[in-house]
Amino acid sequence: MSDILIRPATLADMPAMHALMFELAVYEKSPEAVEATVEEYAEDFKKGLFEGLVAEMDGQVVGMTLYFMAYSSWKGKMLYLDDFVITESHRRHGIGQMLYDAFLEIARQRGCRLAKWQVLDWNTPAVAFYKKNEAIIETEWWNAKVLLG
Repeated sequence: MSDILIRPATLADMPAMHALMFELAVYEKSPEAVEATVEEYAEDFKKGLFEGLVAEMDGQVVGMTLYFMAYSSWKGKMLYLDDFVITESHRRHGIGQMLYDAFLEIARQRGCRLAKWQVLDWNTPAVAFYKKNEAIIETEWWNAKVLLG
């Protein structure tokens, strides 16, 4: 296995991040739900609506996190992890742990009291990963959303 570099995402990484997000949507059996385009990623990234980390190996992006600052009325500052994916061919080599640890370190550096994300109940590898890392998997809260437009 080659050296892995974890670094902040740049505008040039938006196509690779979008492709990884789409790979995740396919894995989650929802590719038809993807509406955001690479161009929208680029525009929204430039506006500071989200940030990310990428895992790079041999000059190729093989994993990423996409996150943004949020606020918990109970806890205060929080970093919300919207997407976290490693391309299938590079899973099970510690890249996910490296990205996860880097994400949590950013949350700590920013003074966040909470890092939060969602995981599908049937995604047993992801649930096991989070449990191994002592994450609290909430089962009493239900997701709610409204699709606009």
